[in-house]
Amino acid sequence: MSVAVAAITMVLVNLPAAQSLEKIKEVPELPKSQEPSCLVEHWDPTDAFLADLVKSVDGILKTQDPKTGRFGTEPWICRDQNVLLPLAAAWSIKDDDNPWYHNPKLLEAIMDGGDALVDDQDKDGKWTFRKKDGSTWGQIYMPWTYSRWVRAFLLVKDAMPAERRAKWERGLVKGYEGISRTCLGHVHNIPSHHAMGLYAAGIAFNRDEWKKQAAGFLAKVVAKQSPDGWWSEHVGPVVLYNAVYVDALGTYYAMSGDPSVLEALRRSAVFHANMTYPDGSSVETVDERNPYHHGVRLGNVGFSMTPEGRGYLRQQHMLGPKTVDPDHAASFLLYGKTGKAMPTAAGRDDYRWTSKDGKIVVLRKKPWFVVASAYTAEVPQNRWIQDRQNFVSVYHDKTGLILGGGNTKLQPYWSNFSVGDPSLLTHKKGDTSPKFIPPAGLIHVPTSASVKLDGNALQADLAYGQVRCRLDVTYVDAKTARVTYQSSGPWDKRVEAHVTLLPHIEADVASAGGQKIQLTSEPFDWSGKQLGDWVRHAGWQLSVPNAARLLWPKMPHNPYRKAGDSTPGASRIVLSFELTADNPKAEMTLTVP
Repeated sequence: MSVAVAAITMVLVNLPAAQSLEKIKEVPELPKSQEPSCLVEHWDPTDAFLADLVKSVDGILKTQDPKTGRFGTEPWICRDQNVLLPLAAAWSIKDDDNPWYHNPKLLEAIMDGGDALVDDQDKDGKWTFRKKDGSTWGQIYMPWTYSRWVRAFLLVKDAMPAERRAKWERGLVKGYEGISRTCLGHVHNIPSHHAMGLYAAGIAFNRDEWKKQAAGFLAKVVAKQSPDGWWSEHVGPVVLYNAVYVDALGTYYAMSGDPSVLEALRRSAVFHANMTYPDGSSVETVDERNPYHHGVRLGNVGFSMTPEGRGYLRQQHMLGPKTVDPDHAASFLLYGKTGKAMPTAAGRDDYRWTSKDGKIVVLRKKPWFVVASAYTAEVPQNRWIQDRQNFVSVYHDKTGLILGGGNTKLQPYWSNFSVGDPSLLTHKKGDTSPKFIPPAGLIHVPTSASVKLDGNALQADLAYGQVRCRLDVTYVDAKTARVTYQSSGPWDKRVEAHVTLLPHIEADVASAGGQKIQLTSEPFDWSGKQLGDWVRHAGWQLSVPNAARLLWPKMPHNPYRKAGDSTPGASRIVLSFELTADNPKAEMTLTVP
């Protein structure tokens, strides 16, 4: 099937109107001399995404209030109008299987939707940042809404009656004059998205100065990227928010053809292809903002520009839902590129990777997937930047993530090791302004770290002041891995090891000591004869060192809730034990029968 986009779409990508979407996708990528040798089959979701987009339109239109033009549910928020982009894409794409092409009813709904945004603007072009829980966060040039609105305008403006078009133009120009003036001050994920939208506005209104400003800012974004393909908000990567930069640069690349951003897109694709588990979940081990969250993140159009990115997209879409949301479909149909794909780390049977800065190592020995991080930072008095405390994650294809889970705040039991008394740092229930800095008498984040791969073994060396600790994971066979915690002291303070285990609520937890319960919010503390020499949960079994305790639940601090409260499902089961001069090493066997 051939998909051709209306002439106005061609203006968006600076191509002649006679060319089709297939031509758009022929924007040059890497030179042949740099093309990876291990490419897999062609990745082209065009037909499926068009079908998903077409099917979605009726449902979206049913949510529109005919009196106000607003979409969605009450309370209305400006982001409810983000559907303008997929609706405009459906209106503009000419294809035998698209009944919405140039549909008058659809065009009217799109115009009403944009009018609603104009009607809700304040004098500066901002909207109230309102969330569906009814809370408000002040006035904002909402980046996600503005960029979709102006891109929808590019698709439909030539078909709009003069009066309706003029109303949209007044609203969009007001907004983008404010964005140009106030929103591109520093490199961050939100200004990056604004810059992409500003470039589209420059095309729409023949404002070359906006295009130049946007291109200049996005050049700064590229320059700020690490050689390993990520952006940081403090120290080290932010895996989940990294995708915002990729989306902005990818959409800008489709609109401009600017070759200077392509290598940045490739670097990010390589990073994400290595930082994704075989089940499609993002690797949390290196993330300074987000602990582990199970679930497939599909990626975005920026990944479609390179073989490495298309390999990542291919994997994620094979693992994800059978249909995609209309915004995702529209973005790919308008800006995406198809072509050869490169397998991800998770898609290989035997693979090792070390980042250019030497601070990330990945060992894929199917069915195991193990990651270690060496990014360290002092604990900040900032609720959003998590303590860098957990440095190794162990995943098995049969069970998912077993050990690791990432970082939090006010919870030393999530640390691989602690020196001193971990009870000194806790989250007080209801405290909305806690002191995140640990008190004297406790070190729960390392002052330095290094990681390395040695054959089938992965090692993290961690220094807690003068105390040296080490965590090793060694592949034994498809069912077995060996996990070792050790310290070389000095021993003037208590050195405690913590094995953070991912919980599966309502699954059984059992011990060699005869304990067996269904995991709920009910706490437990097993030790001695209760615990015995192994613990079993959710398809895996772990041998237990002498004098260990199994603790549940060790709750995280949730930065997205004012009081920091969280849920048992976000907690960890923690196997805790002391390392001493007489017993400086604990070797455990992790098995998945």
